[in-house]
Amino acid sequence: MSNHKIYVTRPFLPPLEELIPHLQQIWASGQLTNGGPYHQQLEAELARYLGVPHVALFANATIGLVTALQSLRITGEVITTPYSFVATAHSLLWNGIKPVFVDIDEKTLNLDPSKIEAAITPQTTAILPVHCYGHPCDVESIQKIADDYNLKVIYDAAHAFGVKTGTGSVLKHGDLSVLSFHATKVFNTFEGGAIVCPDAKTKERINHLKNFGFANETTVVATGINGKMSEFNAALGLLQLKYVEQAIERRQAIDQRYRELLNRCPGIQCVDGVAGETANYAYFPILVGSDFPISRDALYDLLASRGIHARRYFYPLISDFPMYKGLPSAQPHLLPVARRMASQILCLPIYPDLSDAEVETIAGIITQA
Repeated sequence: MSNHKIYVTRPFLPPLEELIPHLQQIWASGQLTNGGPYHQQLEAELARYLGVPHVALFANATIGLVTALQSLRITGEVITTPYSFVATAHSLLWNGIKPVFVDIDEKTLNLDPSKIEAAITPQTTAILPVHCYGHPCDVESIQKIADDYNLKVIYDAAHAFGVKTGTGSVLKHGDLSVLSFHATKVFNTFEGGAIVCPDAKTKERINHLKNFGFANETTVVATGINGKMSEFNAALGLLQLKYVEQAIERRQAIDQRYRELLNRCPGIQCVDGVAGETANYAYFPILVGSDFPISRDALYDLLASRGIHARRYFYPLISDFPMYKGLPSAQPHLLPVARRMASQILCLPIYPDLSDAEVETIAGIITQA
């Protein structure tokens, strides 16, 4: 095994010699941001690749989530999951919205549709589910509930780049989907994100909101924010898109090898995807059960001592953080599945540059613990 530290993920980097001409063109044009040619080209190419109507690029996914809520004028209460990255719930608080946490399904680790209706009140205006680890939510059940109660649905699809179900891109479900292009993601622009929009009118409103509310040079039509992606990040994205299929193929091979090595390890459960999905292999999560020789945290420390930095992703629960734990829906007894999963979860390294030998070493440390 190599002597460098191994983390859960590393960004896939296109060849530097391919980036330099793009940088020269950006410098020559003098247009570094504000919807320049690379920005427009990346939006168009992403929409084609993902099979969605429209894509609005953002500086990052958190601003994308905040803006998505603004664009749909969401207020009051929003039902969401405690088992996610904090940005999911933070986007609600930034909009003055009360998060209402609902437990997750123990197989998919996504928001459990069977628990949603009991959490709906007269103040509920939307549902904010997460496609956890890129595995699709039960989009049909969630949409039926939303239709029955006249609620909006915004998907935090940070992990779900390129993921498909039997009906096509998972990003076409709900009213809006928000992607992350952070450096840790399958497709990245170092920092970045996007909102998938169902029609041109919605995209126009979102474009206004991410540019301070400007409709033209002298007209401000909304209380907007600065959420624009730069030309540099867009150029990186265009290069990434050339290699993303190759990156996903390598991730799939790593996923398969981990499963071969760990599937018979007592106390270790490899988290499976959803039936019928076309996966992107964004993460490789395992659950460390009580019958494993050491605790999840002890295994985490053991791996770290060998230069392998796995991640307890998601631990702690969002509902355990100070700004949320006082909410009625954050009480531990209401979230038993999420709490159990958070105590067992460990995401192992998976990225295209991870070698077969490193995968085998990581699995060997686990099986011999």
